[in-house]
Amino acid sequence: MTALRRTKIVATLGPATNRPGVLDAIIKGGVDVVRLNFSHGDVNAHIELAKTVTKLAKKHGRHVGILADLQGPKIRIARFKEGSVILEQDQQFVLDAGLGSNDGDIDQVGIDYKQLVKDVHSGDTLLLDDGRIVLIVEQVEGQRIVCRVSVAGVLSNNKGINRQGGGLSAAALTDKDKSDIKVAVKMQADYIAVSFPRSAEDIHYARSLINDAGGKAGIIAKMERAEAVDVIDEIIEASDAVMVARGDLGVEIGDAALPPIQKKIILRARRLNRAVITATQMMESMIDNAIPTRAEVFDVANAVLDGTDAVMLSGETAVGKHPLKVVEAVHRICLTAEQQREIRVSRHRVDIQFQSRAEAISMGAMYLANHLKVKAIAALTQSGSTPLWMSRISSGIPIFALTPHEETSRKVTLYRGVYPVHFAPENNDHLSVNKGAIDVLQESGEVNDGDIVIITKGDKNSTDMLKLVTVGDMIEPRLS
Repeated sequence: MTALRRTKIVATLGPATNRPGVLDAIIKGGVDVVRLNFSHGDVNAHIELAKTVTKLAKKHGRHVGILADLQGPKIRIARFKEGSVILEQDQQFVLDAGLGSNDGDIDQVGIDYKQLVKDVHSGDTLLLDDGRIVLIVEQVEGQRIVCRVSVAGVLSNNKGINRQGGGLSAAALTDKDKSDIKVAVKMQADYIAVSFPRSAEDIHYARSLINDAGGKAGIIAKMERAEAVDVIDEIIEASDAVMVARGDLGVEIGDAALPPIQKKIILRARRLNRAVITATQMMESMIDNAIPTRAEVFDVANAVLDGTDAVMLSGETAVGKHPLKVVEAVHRICLTAEQQREIRVSRHRVDIQFQSRAEAISMGAMYLANHLKVKAIAALTQSGSTPLWMSRISSGIPIFALTPHEETSRKVTLYRGVYPVHFAPENNDHLSVNKGAIDVLQESGEVNDGDIVIITKGDKNSTDMLKLVTVGDMIEPRLS
């Protein structure tokens, strides 16, 4: 049996994956979740693309999750008459909320985020284009923010603005986001990512909008504001998953502070039973190059060693020259990193009282699996909660989420070490269900005669049973 990669790959779709055969190739190549970036593209195109993904996944006998990533507030400069300008060290440069959207020049540029004039003060540091341009605020005059260039360079249209240390008041959900949530629900997205949340309240509000639209999508909180760092646990607990969005977060808190914060977010997400995605510039050089840098290899591997559920590719697959090669490279790196024995040892929640019988069963199953020669875990699930809890335990043992529900199959594609399997038993007799579960895994080549398998299941939508079985040595169910 081919080794199963535990860490999941999220790939952003874009012009590069629209080329003939590319989307089919990366799905066949192992992409687990696709990201539809609502900052770009037409909503109808997103809907059709989601349908295509589902069709191609079915063609290859796979389940692929769909992540709709909301744009969030546009905290950006406007546009220049000539498309860009070259800013010099120490020159004065003005961000003008009253300037026309296409009237920028060497001395000034408009801003899309008009509230900026109320959010900044003299002495503040503004970082444009992910910190490539740095401006120091000298004074605010009505709608004009007069700055001095601290770090010079080329500044082009629509680049983002961050305030060092955070503190911008823009709401996490814009009118566009609220409209896009309805679109995401219509396309049956499995996850909806909320950009720039400042608190758990932003997540709760997004969930209410999803519920009002009749959706069941899980919410991914993108950790990209300095303020969010101060309330990490609250945001994680309000969400279904979190994303370490290293671009904006790194700009706001500083590059040096980012690595320990990334580790902290991954650790807290796992401790609080939530999935976590590590994102931004994971394999940035492969937008142009066919092989990654050694630094990128280390970056991906370290995220795996820290316990991330998924690694996300952005421009690498959306606009890059080598979408399939980058997916293959991430697959190799993850697979090799996962072989390290130290990441298969876990003390997850060993000193904490479990909140439900289902969680206790999940933890018990993983304890048994890590202390016996268990080949696989067959977790019969309706919602996907049981395999999520199991996946918080470090292990090299595959967790197969057996479910009759397509939406659950796609949701678990994000969970580390969890693999969806369609399973719809004809009756609820325990012996028949157990044998059917093992038969499904045996037919797919995942287990063989003599292998020990743990089966978890339950009644009334709650997992409360655990059974150890040996493949090929099971009691046959009675025929009625």
